Amino acid sequence: MLVFPVKQDTVKPSRRQFLIGTAAVAGIAVGYRLIAARPASAQAAPGVAAANPFQAYVEITPENRIIIHSSQFEMGQASYFGIATLVMEELDGDWEQVDVIGGSGNTALYGNLAWGGAMQGTGGSTSMTSSWERYRKAGAAARAMLVAAAAKDWNVPADEVTVTKGVISHASGKRASFGELAQAAAGMAIPNDLPLKPRDRWSQIGSEQLKRYDSRGKTDGTQAYTIDLKMEGLLTAVMIHPPTFGAEIESFDATKAKALDGIADVVQTPRGIAVVGSDMWAALKGRDLVEVKWNEAKAEKRGTAEIMAEYNKAADGAGAAIARNDGDATAALANAATMVEARYEFPYLAHASIEPLNAVARFNDDGTLDVWGGHQMPDLYQAVAAQIGATTPDKVRLHVMKTGGSFGRRAVSDADLIVEAVATARALGPGKPVKVQWTRENDMRGGRYRPAYVHAIKAGLDKDGKVVALYDHIVGQSIMGGSPMAAMIKDGVDPTSVEGAANLPYAIPNLKVELTTTDVKIPVLWWRSVGSTHTAYVMETFIDELAAAAKRDPVEFRLSMLGEHPRHAAVLKLAAEKADWNKPLPQGRFRGVALHESFSTYVAQVAEITYNGGSDFKVDRVICAVDCGIAINPDQIRAQMEGGIGFGLGAILQEELTLTRGVVDQENYDTYTPLRIDQMPRVEVHIVPSDEPPTGVGEPGVPPIGPAVANALRAATGKTIRKLPIVKNLSA
Repeated sequence: MLVFPVKQDTVKPSRRQFLIGTAAVAGIAVGYRLIAARPASAQAAPGVAAANPFQAYVEITPENRIIIHSSQFEMGQASYFGIATLVMEELDGDWEQVDVIGGSGNTALYGNLAWGGAMQGTGGSTSMTSSWERYRKAGAAARAMLVAAAAKDWNVPADEVTVTKGVISHASGKRASFGELAQAAAGMAIPNDLPLKPRDRWSQIGSEQLKRYDSRGKTDGTQAYTIDLKMEGLLTAVMIHPPTFGAEIESFDATKAKALDGIADVVQTPRGIAVVGSDMWAALKGRDLVEVKWNEAKAEKRGTAEIMAEYNKAADGAGAAIARNDGDATAALANAATMVEARYEFPYLAHASIEPLNAVARFNDDGTLDVWGGHQMPDLYQAVAAQIGATTPDKVRLHVMKTGGSFGRRAVSDADLIVEAVATARALGPGKPVKVQWTRENDMRGGRYRPAYVHAIKAGLDKDGKVVALYDHIVGQSIMGGSPMAAMIKDGVDPTSVEGAANLPYAIPNLKVELTTTDVKIPVLWWRSVGSTHTAYVMETFIDELAAAAKRDPVEFRLSMLGEHPRHAAVLKLAAEKADWNKPLPQGRFRGVALHESFSTYVAQVAEITYNGGSDFKVDRVICAVDCGIAINPDQIRAQMEGGIGFGLGAILQEELTLTRGVVDQENYDTYTPLRIDQMPRVEVHIVPSDEPPTGVGEPGVPPIGPAVANALRAATGKTIRKLPIVKNLSA
């Protein structure tokens, strides 16, 4: 076996690295903003040079398999495929040899470079930014070591050795596979400062023919996820969580449950009660027999109607914090020739991933602890597992599993699911692995939602129709507040609450964005594209209203304010061109446009709808233009734009999570309704050619679809939908 050059756990992180609440953990949030501001800087993050970039990235087995150890978590966004493409570009291996697994346990090797390298994690659409040089260099080093081994064995100059599709050869007729040379190559020195292939020699990066290596397993069901995991003696636990957020266990009686065949134990954890059974069905039956008395003295008992009423009241006043303040918006608004005002409301949203949350934990006789699961933030989860398991991080082995969706839900600062799994396994004792498997109802009612928001916005135009001032007051919960990321809150501003508004690209001389952060006990979390999920909708629908007030074309109006933002302008022009923006549509068909940048990726979308009157309409077609820097996998970029459009469309059309007297009303996909297949429009994706460093595509396709559809509806009805979801409020 050839590993470059050490096992994952050879370089052991110190306990200090993993203390919850330290600056290292807060680095997740720091990186979240750094990547949006300066993606290229990820390649020169502090401390990267000190960690050998060729350790534990590429493994070649005697069986001639290429196993790539990924620093980035795979949750359907194809980070494994992208990283494999980077390695294979330089390695010149055969894709039939390739597999990718999750690496963890070594921050020096796997730390997210877009987050400064201080912590491993996947999020903020940073996977390709962090991996761009790291994994190309690893592939180049592996190739050079294999060539050096062949040259030494064959007694020929290294520059006469060639590598093609996993075969090393020489003009003399000598040939060898990677696997045959693996042991010898392991003894070669790791080269430094290898030149990488220039763009004109790329065969993998940017290839239109290259398709995902892992599609077959996902299609035929052979791909294993945590929900599929089996091992000897595996037990299954289901959770009983408090009915309201903030409620605590006062007492519980598990006598009836423990008397049931198949029940192994009933365990109180820091987050609820785990009912452990021989299988899922036994655990579910046992769960129904547990009697729990809850103390709701500290619980959130308001419903969403009361919460939103308070938000609207707060929006009537001034914001508690200022996120951006250019010029004098108050004075400019007072002197404007035309004033436009609006109020927007956004509901809570669930992540609703197809695979409900789960994790497997097992304590071993030698004092070690194994944890399997969708570890989106491995360093943090390793630390929490050690804390709950009363051990040290070096004794915790994480097994990073592929996951059926996350959208942010598996990146939780308090590692909620890991706490439950490890606490349950610890109670059971060594040698008794347990899978904590949430039900869909657990998942839907378990908190960590996209926060609800209210925007109070107004703008002024001069007599020539130019925007002279814009003011936006945002009201909602903080995602970072109360977490280890709270250090990112500056002067009362959580950047995840205001992104997309505070960095508005349009040239408006007087621009003010204020924030009021609310005190609500409903747990909230980042949700695919985070703050841009509401700010893009507000800004892009409001810009359309301003264009109408100025009697100008929506595309031309936007372009007139983007003189200093050429990448924004380029995607907008491309989307408009491909949509035939200036050509009329048949009767009953309408268009809308939206533009947004998130995580340094620029996306413009034109939505075409058929409107039949009232609330009867259908989104027929979406034309999407994207600039994500160098396109590593064009086919996957298109797929992520398509997926993001479907994800965002379902949210703005019909998704809404509500509470009554503190209890979540929705339980499953019958009442919380993501997009159905017959609602999915035709999508055309056009990628802007670029030499800029690659940025992410997992999230940026989501924000523009909502305002694009809303603007098409406005073209049809003359009305902007300002309270989401659209279907519920279109005819209101």
